[in-house]
Amino acid sequence: METFELISDYLPKGDQPQAIDKLTTGLLRGNRFQSLLGVTGSGKTFTMANVIQNVQRPTLVISPNKTLAAQLYNEFRDFFPTNSVHYFVSYYDYYRPEAYIPTTDFYVEKEVDINEEINRLRLASTAAVLSRHDVITVASVSCIYGLGDPEIYSNQCVEIEIGNIIKRRDLLRKLVDIQYERNEVGFSHGTFRAKGDVIEVFPAYTDFAYRIELFGDEIDRISEIDTLTGEILGNHDKLMIFPAKHFMTEEDRVEQALLDIEVELQNQIEFFRSQDKLLEAQRIEQRTRYDLEMIRETGYCQ
Repeated sequence: METFELISDYLPKGDQPQAIDKLTTGLLRGNRFQSLLGVTGSGKTFTMANVIQNVQRPTLVISPNKTLAAQLYNEFRDFFPTNSVHYFVSYYDYYRPEAYIPTTDFYVEKEVDINEEINRLRLASTAAVLSRHDVITVASVSCIYGLGDPEIYSNQCVEIEIGNIIKRRDLLRKLVDIQYERNEVGFSHGTFRAKGDVIEVFPAYTDFAYRIELFGDEIDRISEIDTLTGEILGNHDKLMIFPAKHFMTEEDRVEQALLDIEVELQNQIEFFRSQDKLLEAQRIEQRTRYDLEMIRETGYCQ
């Protein structure tokens, strides 16, 4: 199991050793709530880094805003260069919710601008939490919002190991099922391409891709490659590919959810009509049926 290793040119000074000992003792005793108070520049982050090394537990650091989260992320990454330090904040650069004004029949469509790099970092955070022990996740308050069932998300992962027997068609289908798209021209995050017995997958959460080579129906070789040059960066005996999107649901649950939405939609339409709100009834039916169709065809809606 990986262990946390704090690397720093500095040693705890002043009140820091006492704070580190008390916080460590409290955590090992099972205290749920502890507070560390200190003025700006007193070394609170360094103190907590020492506590993390002492207790050897995966850690979630919550910041009130993105700016401070980025600062803490860089500091913890410097303190723990050999461990898995990740950044989890909202991926919206811009967000305007949809709105409808029935008096004028004016509909304002939802408009969002998603930062793809932050989305990659979010996906990398969840992949690390599910696959490693030595994880520090620095997050904004966006981490308190649900991402779905972690057990379902974990079960959707595609596990590959040298020597496994799997048909090429079945492997490609598994990748599609976890929201990867086949693209033989543009090789970008969340896509894969296949030529003969060679399948290359660019995970949504890494800066490199994987090359999976088949010999018949047997996994013969797994390589880590540079996405631009194709240069082999390393080899693996086994590989776990996490979904390209956070919101994953089992097929039977999706079907049940669609049925429930249909029933609720019909009830809401009847309610609007009983109130002589025909525009509202038409609008909610139009938008909801569009989203239902998107879920059936692509597995999700925006």
